[in-house]
Amino acid sequence: MNIKAPQASVSKPAPSLSSPRLLHSLRDENQSILSLMADDRHIFVGGQCQDISVWDKQSYTLRTSLRGHTGSILALELAEHKQWLFSASGDSTVRIWSTETFNAIHVLHPYLETGAGDLFSLAWNPVLRTVYVGCQNTSIQWFNFSRSPQEQFCSGTSTPTRKVHKFFDSYPQYTHKPADLLANNLSGCCSPLLDKNVIQIPALNVLDSAHFGYIYCMTVMPSRRTSSDDTVLQLDTTYHLLTGSGDETVKIWTCTSTGPILKHTFECNHGAVLSLAVMGDTIFAGCQDGYVQVFDFETRTLVRTIIVQENIDVLSLSMLHSELYTGSANGQIQQWSPTFNCIASWSAHEGSVLSSIVTHSYQANAIVLVSGANDGFVKIWDIDSPSKATSAPLSEKRLPEAEDDSHDIMTYALSIFVSIPSVSSDPLHLEDCRQAAIWLKKCLHQLGAGSTLLPTSEHGSPLVLATFHGTQGKHPKPRILFYGHYDVISAPRDGWDSDPFTVTGRNGYLYGRGVTDNKGPIMAVACAAAELLRKRALGVDLVFLIEGEEETGSAGFMDAVSAHKSQIGDIDAILLSNSTWITEYPPCITYGLRGVVHATVGISSGIPDQHSGIEGGARAEPMFDMISLLATLTDSQRKVSIPDFYDRVRPQTEDEKQLYELLSSVTHSPASVLSSRWREPSLTVHNVSVSGPGNPTVIPGMVTTKLSLRIVPDQDLDTISRALVSHLNASFDAFGSPNKLSVTIEHTADWWLGDLDDPWFKALESAVREEWSVEPLCIREGGSIPSVPCLEKMFRCRALHLPLGQSSDRAHLPNERISLANLQRGKAVLERFLTKVADGCRPPLSGTSTSHNDEDHVDAGS
Repeated sequence: MNIKAPQASVSKPAPSLSSPRLLHSLRDENQSILSLMADDRHIFVGGQCQDISVWDKQSYTLRTSLRGHTGSILALELAEHKQWLFSASGDSTVRIWSTETFNAIHVLHPYLETGAGDLFSLAWNPVLRTVYVGCQNTSIQWFNFSRSPQEQFCSGTSTPTRKVHKFFDSYPQYTHKPADLLANNLSGCCSPLLDKNVIQIPALNVLDSAHFGYIYCMTVMPSRRTSSDDTVLQLDTTYHLLTGSGDETVKIWTCTSTGPILKHTFECNHGAVLSLAVMGDTIFAGCQDGYVQVFDFETRTLVRTIIVQENIDVLSLSMLHSELYTGSANGQIQQWSPTFNCIASWSAHEGSVLSSIVTHSYQANAIVLVSGANDGFVKIWDIDSPSKATSAPLSEKRLPEAEDDSHDIMTYALSIFVSIPSVSSDPLHLEDCRQAAIWLKKCLHQLGAGSTLLPTSEHGSPLVLATFHGTQGKHPKPRILFYGHYDVISAPRDGWDSDPFTVTGRNGYLYGRGVTDNKGPIMAVACAAAELLRKRALGVDLVFLIEGEEETGSAGFMDAVSAHKSQIGDIDAILLSNSTWITEYPPCITYGLRGVVHATVGISSGIPDQHSGIEGGARAEPMFDMISLLATLTDSQRKVSIPDFYDRVRPQTEDEKQLYELLSSVTHSPASVLSSRWREPSLTVHNVSVSGPGNPTVIPGMVTTKLSLRIVPDQDLDTISRALVSHLNASFDAFGSPNKLSVTIEHTADWWLGDLDDPWFKALESAVREEWSVEPLCIREGGSIPSVPCLEKMFRCRALHLPLGQSSDRAHLPNERISLANLQRGKAVLERFLTKVADGCRPPLSGTSTSHNDEDHVDAGS
């Protein structure tokens, strides 16, 4: 069986015609283009050769070359207010050039000189007038230009900041003295030859082992910034230095007059950090394995993980207002919307895109993206300017459409999720189930959660554990566990109007196996958390615990949860969305589920199948015994005949009766029918199977039947299971049959009942009411979800059940579907609920058990 793992990204592929227009290509003699910078009139290009090419923006002609380095130009930086260009090189020097005259002004040597290794990165602080250098030896070094090097040279201080020059600072040869800063061999203190000012960074200006890897990139960000391309110098602004390293971290340093002070470290865990970009308080880190980690500076949280292309290094990042441009090692450039959706992708170069910048073109109000690669080309791309976006027709404006991007992500991600045929009941789809878990883990991680896989049994499908970490406020954050399942029931093609594993939209509905049970609700909750995270408004920790064997009884699920309970952490409430409304409208909240006991009953003669024409009437046939035995399970009124079966069934309260009358008027079903389906126990015989071919001439030697009991509050699961086995054995013994009986309890699940007066429930009810502008119906379900009561007991907290599907969604049947409006509004309900919980619409966080087996349990109807 050919199984192809799906693409992990939940961002839509960009349209093929959405790439920007190529304005011009510059073929540079630098071969590999390693660094780019631009001012109003020029584009500066640094590369493998030792020169810096200066290109005119208006004519796209080579203006001049800056010569002096003896190694590759690894980084360029501008000090625009001083009209300086900084260049860092593999020759272990930083050179400062005038962008007016193109003359060299200073040569800056790091402390330890060549011991610092290659100088990979530069950053300029315009307020402190300090340049920062990221070194191969893992140090950060800096030099402050508040006082000119010339003044420092002339001051004659005992701790020179200028490097001793072996030629210009030498005594006459006959003196046999070494070079000395105090040498006075030239007339005057400031000869023209000394204007170059060869400068030495002092030892005090070094942070050794600032990282545990090479410092590949750095940038500065002001703590107060009006836009992503704000160029207005604010002298009262505090700047922070951001550094990215081969140790897979991004570090935040506060810039002070005495040097940078470490404030925070972001762990990227996706290979070396090769590029950095900043927009407002948002930090983007391009990593070695094709990921961009998005962090929020203010809250110190991971906002999103963008999967550009797995295992393809992200070597350059550039920002235009709220849009991100990524340059990759495969020559691709991609454009990402403010909601991290890929809106353009194109093959920009035949080699790796090593550097890129966004700059104004020579024409007014036009903005271009400049990219450089190891194919030796610099390319200028026409990208949208702010004026174009503002003046565009309403239907074409990008920022208003950004509000819908989260819905696009949700539906697109759902289409990928559904395409994986994760049928847990079929061994042929075991690997598909694993691939679904892997994809979901990556998807949740990309949406902003930390995620991992947890093993279950030896051959079981893994659990997906992911946590969206909310912003820490004044009070402890609530921790909510969202439970769901990524496995689905089988989907034979008979009866389907479209491919069950391809999401198809028709008349406002999405069709496909799992869209309502349970993949659609999972994506709605995940996108709700991601949206709040993007808005810096997630005030809870939302823990996803998604299993892959719910449709086959959740074997091994609770054992795995118990084994990893400490990793999951404390939980204050459980949330699930795994059923449907009672009708098409209004919306519902489920507050009760029946439990179930599944059993297999077998009767065997102990001999092979026989011919009915030869042996018929001569032997006690297993089929007759089975028919007689099944008949003992119910009476003439279809009531279960197992002794004491109804003794502990909780009586119906007056409040429940009124609720059923209300629901009866909505559903046009008798209240007694609703009561029978939801709050009364039942017995079902599912099938009877025989050994042999099953044709009319064979007496089967073995007859097997599958049956189940649905139980309700306050029936005890173990007591009912034992009573079923005892009743079958006693009834069969009374037959005096020579055949043999076997009874096996295959699977059990306890009942669950919520509390309509619980503050958590009230918060959820309020969120539904506000979103739909209607009072939600409180309903129960006749089915069972084994994990819910078990999770309540283990984490000693309440569960809440918010269904998103309608009664016509046909879960487990052909043409399973979910309303697109329900999916979108369900996501909005979840956002409202999480916000209410974070704002205090919840009980005190105590961890006190409220499971239905506790003595302090309160009936939902009492």
